[in-house]
Amino acid sequence: MAELCIHLVVRGRVQGVSFRRFVEEQAIASAVSGWVRNCGDGSVEAMLCGEAKAVHHVETWLNRGPELSRVDSVEAQELPMKQYEGFTIRRDGE
Repeated sequence: MAELCIHLVVRGRVQGVSFRRFVEEQAIASAVSGWVRNCGDGSVEAMLCGEAKAVHHVETWLNRGPELSRVDSVEAQELPMKQYEGFTIRRDGE
């Protein structure tokens, strides 16, 4: 089973629309670990780690976003595998 860890930056209308909660729900449902947080420039940043198929599944949902959001772009960068305890919503700047 291949594992994957990706760092993503999502731009668009992604703050104030429950985007972080949406990412958390998708990650937990897919057994993906990592974190998500708002950034000062209005984007949302996330780290997704786990089984490659599950990580790609959550990444697909990030490209859609929750109902009130508008995703303009998603930048993804593959990183060395890292272990996280579950999935968390981080406060801005953490």
